[in-house]
Amino acid sequence: MRILALIVPLFVILAAAVWWATALWMSVEGPPMPASGHIAMWLGIIFSLVIGCGLMALMFFSSRRGYDDQADGRAQRARPSAEDARERVPATDSNQ
Repeated sequence: MRILALIVPLFVILAAAVWWATALWMSVEGPPMPASGHIAMWLGIIFSLVIGCGLMALMFFSSRRGYDDQADGRAQRARPSAEDARERVPATDSNQ
């Protein structure tokens, strides 16, 4: 029931947004766009999507491979390396 109470208002908002965008789009008057305008618009949309998806993929790749760890100094202080752990262990004297 809680999921339905969440989904129904979201679909109502989506329907209202689609209706508003369609009404606004149809209310614009002027000459029709030439074929070259449509081609330029679609090329711009495709180019923007490719660049956006590529940058997001690079961001996830970089994050998962740990390339961003060094840029954030807090990550190094929060997780000491194995060398730091060896330095903190007190040396035992075998003569005692």
